[in-house]
Amino acid sequence: MVIDFHTHTFPDRIAAATIAKLSRTAHITPFSDGTKEGLLSSMRESGVDLSVILPIATSPQQTRKINDGAAENNARAACAGLNPGGEDSAPCKEGGAGRIPKVFSFGAVHPDNEDYRRELARAAELGLKGIKVHPFYQDTDVDDIRYLRIFGRAAELGLVVVTHAGADIGYPGAVHCSPDMCRHVVREIGEFRFVLAHMGGWRCWEEVPEKLSGCGVYLDTAFSTGRISPLPDGYWDGKDLSLMGGERVMEYVRAFGADHILFGTDSPWSPQKESRDFIEKLPLTPEEQSLILGGNAVKLLS
Repeated sequence: MVIDFHTHTFPDRIAAATIAKLSRTAHITPFSDGTKEGLLSSMRESGVDLSVILPIATSPQQTRKINDGAAENNARAACAGLNPGGEDSAPCKEGGAGRIPKVFSFGAVHPDNEDYRRELARAAELGLKGIKVHPFYQDTDVDDIRYLRIFGRAAELGLVVVTHAGADIGYPGAVHCSPDMCRHVVREIGEFRFVLAHMGGWRCWEEVPEKLSGCGVYLDTAFSTGRISPLPDGYWDGKDLSLMGGERVMEYVRAFGADHILFGTDSPWSPQKESRDFIEKLPLTPEEQSLILGGNAVKLLS
């Protein structure tokens, strides 16, 4: 299976406005319309079998609704014959040939959720495999005690925790999730299923191997390879559009191990097909490529 471990979608009624706002804020071009159907279309074109949707609660009041919606989405996926990590995890067939792509949603929690222990337990009971947090959108440092309590409870429940890591293109100059902060989290909690998006620290990449290798964390490749695709508004004129190249990604594979790297795109902000092509062109062994493109994700989702 090819699994994109880092994607985003929005309800149809707000997707266009939300994508337009986020695009203007970051001055970047989206590669789909931000709807579930747009993601499914991208998956069909790129040969991605499963995409993990990572919702973000920007207020405590959103958490319960997000988690209920995630469980409903996953129930429909299960009815279609897809249970990540389970015995029926092989994709369904369409007309006897070709794979039918599916989406599987994580839950969310906000650092100001007073009932975080109960809500995380409820998320686990709903069958959610993990949660997403975003220190910038939630205006909290990733090693703040509020997050540490959440991460500790998630670890008790066996939930995967995915966090935005590094700088954020929409918040220039702000620091909420540095490699040092992430290392502090692991020191406080111990090793758990902790996924640092954007190769461990978006545009803090030179610090990541030194400070985080050996910590047991997972990294995803979302919005980290190739180049930024700018809006034609002049904002990026004369600025560095480059992201990670193949040589640097291979340095990370050697530092962290291929069994701790997850294929992700941050769709709709990076194209799934080009992102997959990037991984397939790296000088990886067949086993390493298989782990990165899906094997590691199946392990975390099981």
